[in-house]
Order: sequence, then C-alpha cells, then structure tokens
Amino acid sequence: MSSSDAPHSVPPAAAPPGGIVVLRADGVGLVLDTGGGTLPRVLHWGADPGPLDPSDTEALRLALRPQAIGFSIDEAVEVSVLPEQSAGWLGTPGLVGHRAGGTDFSTAFRTRSVAVDAAPDGNGGGTVTVRAGDPVAELDLELTLRLTPEGLVCMRGTLTNTGDTDFVLEALHLALPVPAEAVELLDFTGRHLRERGPQRTAFTHGLRVRENRTGRTGYDSVYLLAAGTAGFGHRTGEVYALHTGWSGNLRTFAERTFHSISLLGSGELLLSGEGILAPGASYTTPWRFASHGIGLDEVSSRFHRWMRARPHHPSRPRPVVVNTWEAVYFDHDLDRLRALADAAAGIGAERFVLDDGWFGGRRDDRRALGDWYVSEEVWPDGLGPLIDHVTRLGMEFGLWVEPEMVNEDSGLARAHPDWIMSTGGRLPGPARHQQVLDLTRPEAFDHILGRLDALLNEYPIAYLKWDHNRDLVEAGRPPTGRAGTHAQTLATYRLMDELRRRHPALEIEACSSGGGRVDLGVLERTDRVWASDCIDALERQEIQRWTNALIPLELMGSHVGSELCHTTDRRHPLDFRAGTALFGHFGVEWDLTAASPAERERLAEWVTLYKETRDLLHTGTTVHADHPDPALRLHGVVARDGSRALYALVAVASSEQYPPGPVRLPGLEPDARYRVRPQPPGDVPDGNADRWGRPLPWWTPEGVVLTGRALERVGVRAPVLFPERLVLLRADRLDHGED
Repeated sequence: MSSSDAPHSVPPAAAPPGGIVVLRADGVGLVLDTGGGTLPRVLHWGADPGPLDPSDTEALRLALRPQAIGFSIDEAVEVSVLPEQSAGWLGTPGLVGHRAGGTDFSTAFRTRSVAVDAAPDGNGGGTVTVRAGDPVAELDLELTLRLTPEGLVCMRGTLTNTGDTDFVLEALHLALPVPAEAVELLDFTGRHLRERGPQRTAFTHGLRVRENRTGRTGYDSVYLLAAGTAGFGHRTGEVYALHTGWSGNLRTFAERTFHSISLLGSGELLLSGEGILAPGASYTTPWRFASHGIGLDEVSSRFHRWMRARPHHPSRPRPVVVNTWEAVYFDHDLDRLRALADAAAGIGAERFVLDDGWFGGRRDDRRALGDWYVSEEVWPDGLGPLIDHVTRLGMEFGLWVEPEMVNEDSGLARAHPDWIMSTGGRLPGPARHQQVLDLTRPEAFDHILGRLDALLNEYPIAYLKWDHNRDLVEAGRPPTGRAGTHAQTLATYRLMDELRRRHPALEIEACSSGGGRVDLGVLERTDRVWASDCIDALERQEIQRWTNALIPLELMGSHVGSELCHTTDRRHPLDFRAGTALFGHFGVEWDLTAASPAERERLAEWVTLYKETRDLLHTGTTVHADHPDPALRLHGVVARDGSRALYALVAVASSEQYPPGPVRLPGLEPDARYRVRPQPPGDVPDGNADRWGRPLPWWTPEGVVLTGRALERVGVRAPVLFPERLVLLRADRLDHGED
C-alpha cells in the first residue's frame, strides 16, 4: 500500500556520530536526536540555530531534556515524530492498530540504523533515513525526514508487517513539535463556490482535529494547518505550517498538553478495513510538508520555490486559456464554437478548451458520463473540424473529461453495473446524477485508460481538464463492498501517471467541482488546479489569495468571466475581473462573441499585459501587505533578483477612510531605488476623484522614486477607489545614478 512518490529522493549515507543530526537550509534548522535506540525526536525545527559542533549538539540535547516529573512514567517523556505510548505519551498515538484479539496495540520501536545524506557544509539540507523494528509486535518501520534546499521539511513513513498474521492498521500519524510561543492556529474551511476560507482559533490545551471523509481533498480541506505567534500576519510573526500531499481522506491535528508539548500532525484517514496488512505487506504514508517562516509570505515562498525546483514543474510560459463552459454550456454547435475560437484568437488566446458535452448522448449532466466516444449526433465528422480550426488559429486544443465518474444513465453503467463503487448490497445515493467508477478494478481501469489514450492518439489534444464532481459516499469495492477510498485514490494517481507516460507533452488540470481537489499529491501529476467554479472577481480575491498560500500562481487557474457572474449574480467592470485573473494562470470563460468590440479590445490589452508579465508572475515571490484597513488589500509579485515588482491594490469594500492613507509595498531590496508608477491597463483609479476631487499627485506615468526600505516602511498614498475595483502599480529598480 503506497501513497505517493518521493519528492526529490536522495540516497542515504552514513550514520551520524553521537546520534544528533543537524540539517540547515535557507534560514531553517532541523535538529534530530536519533540516539538512545528510540525513534527520532525533534530537538528543534524553526529558525536556523547556526553551525553546531558536537559539543554544541550535546549541550542542546541536555538543555532541552525535560524534567522527569508529573509524567505518565518515571522517565522523562520525549515525543518522537511517530509518538508512542510506550514512551509515556498519552496524547494522539502515531500508530493505531492491532492484531487479532486486540494484541500488539502499542508499539515500542527500536532504531536499527540511521543514515544521513547531508550537504558537506551542513547548510544545504539533507535526508535522514531511520529503520526501526518492534520484534514483539512484529512490525518494521522506515522513516524518511528531509530538509530541502528551500527550507521545507518533508516526512513520510513505511510500516511493514513482519509477522505471520494480519495486522490491522487504523492510522499512522507523523508529527512535528512547535514551541510554546505558537499560541494561534490558522486553518481553512469552505464549500462549493467558496473554497479555502481562513479561520483562526487559539492554540490552547487539548486536541483540535480536522477530518476529511469526502474521498477527495474537499472544499473544507484544512489545506494548511499553521501555528504561530499571536496575531501573525503575512509579513510578521513566527509561523509553522503543515500540509499533507494526499487527495483522499485525511486527518490533521494540533495538540497541546500541560506537559509543555505541542504538536502539528497528520495521517491518512483509513476507513474500516483499508489498512489490513497481510504478512509481508507494507503501508506507506503520504508525504507531509512543513514550512517555517517569519509571516505567511515566507512560509508560502518555501512551498513555491520547492515546487518550481521539481524537474516536472511546467517550464514553458503558461498559455492564455479560453474555456467554453460558461460561454456555451452543453450547447455544442460547430459554427458557434468556431466563432468563439475566432474571438478567442482575436484577444490573443493560446489554448482553447472544449468543456463538458462533447461525448455520447451528453446533452445535460444527467446522462452519458463514462461514454468517452465523440458524439455522432453533435459531431458527425468528429472533433477534427473544430480542432483543425482552433489549431489553424495558432491555439492549442484542450478537452474536458471526468474519468472517475459514471452516470447510471450511460452505456458504460448498463454494460458494467458491477464497475460502480458500492457497499455490495446497494448503490450509494446519486450526486449530480452520477456514481463513482471503481478504478481499482483492472477491467474498469484498462477501459478508461484505453478510451482516453485513443482520444489522445486520434486528436492533437494538448490538455485535459480532469474533473471529479462528487464525494465518495459508501465507496466500496464490488463484489465484497469493502471500503476502497484509499485504493481508488492510488488508482487515480496511476491513471494520470500512465497517461502522462504515454503522452509526455500532455498537460492536465485538476478540477473537482471547482476547487475540491487541491493538494500536493494531485499536483505531482497535474500542471494546474482549478481554484473554484466561482469566477466572481470579488470572491476570487479571497479564494486565490489562500490557494496561493500553498501553490504558486502559475498552477492556479484564474479566468475572466462575463460582466454578470453566473454563480453570484453580481456585476463587475472588466478591469476588476481581468486584474483579478491576472494573478494566476490567466484565462477567459465568457461568450466573447456576445462581447462588444470595445470589451474585446480592452480584454486584449489585459492579455498583452499578462504575456508581458507572466515571466515575473510565475517565477517571482508573492507578497502581501499587512494593511490595517479591511477594505483595502495589497498583494503583488517581486522578481527573485529584486529588479521589478507588480502590485495590485484592491478595494474589496467601502472604507471608513476617505481619502485612504498610504499603503506599504513589501518585498523590495531595502537599499535599492525604485520608480513606482501606475501600470496600464490597470492604471485607471475608478473612484470619486474625477467627480468631487483632484487626481492623486503622484499617480502619473512618471510616478515617484523611493528606496525599497521607504516603500516597505512608509509606503505610497493609495488612490480613492469605488468598492470592487482595483489598480496596478509597478516598481522598477533604477541603476546607480538613474533618476
């Protein structure tokens, strides 16, 4: 039972002298005590403690050893990365399981070997591999802990049953300690059309557990679990954050006890029977990723830089997308879609995606899901005429699919009702008129793989929008009906991986009723996520900001919709819609044939700006100002070399301040001088100044020149804006002597 591929795997080397391992990278330190024969304990995770020689590490171990008093055993209780009751820990156990009759429910692992592969200078991260066993419980454990060059901690474990009877694994949690100063928690909740809403709670004594049982990452995924100093913000406060790279069921927790122990931990939430390990069988956890920084921006930056360093990370400029869904829905007509493609090419689009409705008898969402054959009724000559037209216009062609699902009213379901996930005695209640296809069944897997492979071989399809539109309810595996969410998640990964192996140039977007599957597990095999089915620009300001807390902008689909938003019935001007979509993987989801010539011309200006700045937006560092006025938001991207930046000043509501005060521009080089000026086409401050006041004095094409330090600590005066409007500011570093 395996959960995901290793990120940036490194072969292990020699064991550490003295049992203490010090890994340092990019301002982060991870100090592990692997001595004493027990599982590794984290002496420190956080800000880099600097070089530590053997005497320093021994002193640190002594200085941090707890007093043996008031605990559950006479010895001092030190919690490992897999907490064990045998060590005196009576909080959430790292391993939950047993053999027949309830035996071997508590483990006492003893380390057999420790191997370390670290940078020679001790300041480039490294990997620690610990192999341990419990001969009484007849279990082996391998733990991998890695500090990447970006300062990101990656952890996972593999449990192997070495006995001659089944071991029933119920949970395998890994945890990291955080200091007493982390007194506040941030995690996320949400729903369809409003994903990843932040929520804060005090980090007090007790256990805060977030569980996801939807079979996919979920709208209300905890996403990031962050603990930090009181009132931590984007640029302030010490923050420790955890993410689990898994697209199925998950448990995440924060626990603080009166023993001065505080942990952030997680593990896959295994359903009944999913963790039965036969003799010789193994279970591997998903990867956990942990980031430390001063403020949430630094925490996010570590995730972003690590992802961008992956060998399979998208490297070419992210193309401008036009998606047909909100333009035509199921009304597929060749002439209409050709006209839409013409309009898309006219505004500078580079990829044209045909959404739901192209296959079988699919005229609405009630039927034909699973019948992955081009509809002869709608497309009598196949998709070739449309694809030829799109490619002649210089655009790539993309296609919507939902391979994991099936309508009961479909040829596939009628031919193979036993391929539908169920408890064995009944079908789950339908959701969106569909059921879940059991991809763990080899015949079903091979059929779907064959159909998708055939489409990709027949047509020049560069891109699949891969949807997943329902939760996994009673997701059993026929004919036994045993729980199958874990195996289904792995089967989906294998299906994506095999398609990418056969079609290396193929790009895949992960969509799940909008933003219901956004995690680092699915992003190991996809090139973009769809953040939400809501493309209302005001809602997207919040959704995109918090999606970007984990993933970089180039992986986040962000579209310009029509003036009247289809999901909120709210109206927004074009500049607000386009300026919001700019900070992501830019696209359009709007019937451009119904747009006026002036609207298309203005949209083309925004497309041009995106093309001119995507190298900055998709490689730079995302920053957010901690602005005191809740009506105003300022976010932006600063080039990694500090040479330039692009900021958006957004009015999300009406302000108590009139006119507004200064806003600070974070992230620039303190001693460099920058020219700050409005950035067309986002240079029109749509407010009351033209009616009842005078223009902002510095708001000119020449702008103003200040140091990066002054811009971050003092700022520039913000223009008056109507609610639900934005403007763009650019900052360009000046050469010495330039004014």
